[in-house]
Amino acid sequence: MTFLKDAFGWGFVLWFIGYVLGIVLFAVVPGNLIGWIIMPIGTVITLGVAFRKVKGHTLAYYGVVALVWLVIAVVGDYLFIVKAFQPADGYYKLDVYLYYTLTVAIPLFAGWRTSLRLAGKH
Repeated sequence: MTFLKDAFGWGFVLWFIGYVLGIVLFAVVPGNLIGWIIMPIGTVITLGVAFRKVKGHTLAYYGVVALVWLVIAVVGDYLFIVKAFQPADGYYKLDVYLYYTLTVAIPLFAGWRTSLRLAGKH
């Protein structure tokens, strides 16, 4: 049950926060800046979730969580942004690729730190 919450629950919540922020910002910010504005907010939130909420004990656990988060982000973006809104200038740009990279890197970093910490206790 913990894995389902860590991977699918938090993965969806994190993606949905970014999605809602994007919709809100769309009304007041040029489209090409939305991702860059969301990025620092999403990074801080994702760091908090990865370090405080995900309950894994191994780097492998965090690696699987990272992959699930990435799949949720890619599929959610494709279905609910690319297909739904069909952005005129496209969607996949540097900010999106950086967002996908951070989606994987942050939980991997948290898992690495957690595994180092736990290894030091033994």
